[in-house]
Amino acid sequence: MPSALFVCVHNAGRSQMAAGFLRELSGGAVEVRSAGSMPADRINPVAVEAMLERGIDIRSARPTVLTPEAVQASDVVVTMGCGDACPIFPGKRYEDWELEDPAGKDLETVRTVRDEIERRVRGLLAELGVQPVA
Repeated sequence: MPSALFVCVHNAGRSQMAAGFLRELSGGAVEVRSAGSMPADRINPVAVEAMLERGIDIRSARPTVLTPEAVQASDVVVTMGCGDACPIFPGKRYEDWELEDPAGKDLETVRTVRDEIERRVRGLLAELGVQPVA
């Protein structure tokens, strides 16, 4: 089973939305992780609201600290603005998705970020050879 790790600074918005989309769209065919270099104390409530509009509930997700073990255990590591905080291991596939940070943004802005994340997650599924279930 392929595995993916989504990393952003606070693990409260972009990486959680990406993880939610990948879990939902892969139907369990991809092992999904998310983490942050400096995790927040809770998920961004506007990101939660934007995802609920798509029928994906990330309310139970908790920001998690990025560990070398999480990187080593993942086939693909997608970073979203964490810069040099993400450990680099030889043989790992890395992608850097430049996405606006939804922290402190209104719902309309977060929807735009969410839709771009969904587009990229669908592309990642295709690259992994996994057919989306939705």
